[in-house]
Amino acid sequence: MALATREDLRNVAIVAHVDHGKTTLVDAMLRQTNSFDAHADVDDRVMDSNDLEREKGITIMAKNTAISYEGTKINIVDTPGHADFGGEVERTLRMVDGIML
Repeated sequence: MALATREDLRNVAIVAHVDHGKTTLVDAMLRQTNSFDAHADVDDRVMDSNDLEREKGITIMAKNTAISYEGTKINIVDTPGHADFGGEVERTLRMVDGIML
C-alpha cells in the first residue's frame, strides 16, 4: 500500500562540501521567511549550536528546522560537509524527499 503524500509538506536536505555555505543558506531562508522576531538579535550560523561547531565554523551534526513558504511547510536538514561525517549525511538522505546540492 502506498503512503499518502501531503501536498503542504516537503522534507529537504542541503548537501555540499564543507565551507560552501549550507548553514549560511539556511540562515538566509529563515530570515527571508520572517522566522525570527523583527527585533530579535540573531547570530549568524544559527544552526551551528554546539561550541565546537561555532569555533571551527563547520557543521558536525545534522540539524533540522522548518520554514513556511506560500502555504507549504518545508522541513530543512542542514548536513555536515566534511567527509569524516559522511555517515551523518547518509542517514539524513534516508529521511528526506529530496536534496538541494
